[in-house]
Amino acid sequence: MIIGSVRETKTEEYRVALTPDGAADIARAGHSIVIEASAGTGSNYSDDDYRAAGAEVLATADEVYARAELMCEVKEPQPEEFGRLRDGQILFTYLHLAAEPEVTDALLRSRCIAIGYETVQRDDGFLPLLAPMSEVAGRMAVEIGAHYLKRPGPGRGMLLGGLPGVPPAHVVVLGSGNVGKNSVRAAVGAGARVTVVSIDGDQLRELEELYAGRVETLLSSPQAIANVVRGADLVIGAVLVAGFRAPVVVTREMVGSMAEGAVIVDVAVDQGGCIETTRPTSHVEPIYVEEGVVHYAVPNMPGAVPRTSSRALTGLTLPYILRVANDGFEAAVMADPALRRGVNVYRGQITHGAVAQSLDRDCTPVEDLLGPAA
Repeated sequence: MIIGSVRETKTEEYRVALTPDGAADIARAGHSIVIEASAGTGSNYSDDDYRAAGAEVLATADEVYARAELMCEVKEPQPEEFGRLRDGQILFTYLHLAAEPEVTDALLRSRCIAIGYETVQRDDGFLPLLAPMSEVAGRMAVEIGAHYLKRPGPGRGMLLGGLPGVPPAHVVVLGSGNVGKNSVRAAVGAGARVTVVSIDGDQLRELEELYAGRVETLLSSPQAIANVVRGADLVIGAVLVAGFRAPVVVTREMVGSMAEGAVIVDVAVDQGGCIETTRPTSHVEPIYVEEGVVHYAVPNMPGAVPRTSSRALTGLTLPYILRVANDGFEAAVMADPALRRGVNVYRGQITHGAVAQSLDRDCTPVEDLLGPAA
């Protein structure tokens, strides 16, 4: 199979879907790799690194798309890429379609096959390809929040960990999955007062045992969230329902109850955001102030640490890429339920139930579309 990857075009996105080491493993398995020139530059990989790994470096993204049977990317296709996708071509990337109707329509029109990293899901519910970026984003959220609490700027002018005789900042983490757990870890390490709110009692119990009284835990309800957000200096939105648009758990009124100069980091923005006042920002202009509160809502947070993120992403996606390349799409997805759950779009049909429900569209399970007629 011919596997391709291109330079990411989303604003300030420096990650690359395939590192040279990943390309070498693909070549070793007997497949061809085509890479757009400068695709790895943002992650400090040169074209010569890819050539040494056995990849063919092509001048333009158009050439890569025209050659590749399987396209590996990092973020959802951007408008300038819509026309490059073709019938039957496989796209493997972070899609987040529940918050992206325009991208969904483009994928349907192209009749490509689109697999979302974020919806590849094991039987136990774990999301193996979302996990590494969630870990990065969760740890970054605390660093970013601490930065924007400082002056100069619109923040409150607080040191996250406080000082002897001066209380630390109060960090509220909404959600206890991968993002939430990593945010808690970073916030506790910084010396903050930490409260984590979740609907998952078992995960709260694990955090309580792990941090032995250093973390306050709270079962989620609208009133409980309203009460704890009011006194927060930093709120981290880490709510995820796999495949669905993120539920809004913090209303505008709750945001308005926070102290002026408090900070919100909504990591759930790539699924639409879990804060009512959230709107997507970028690494170029990462913040805005609404209701007196600083909002950070960059959908591709891990793009700020591309060397780390790219290595983690390639390491975990590679087994799935090779499964599709070695066995073919149909055999791979029928043999692997986790990969099958990751298929969002198949040749003009939405195949992921949560995506379809979020966008109020029809859904046809991918297994119903495969077979001799496909």
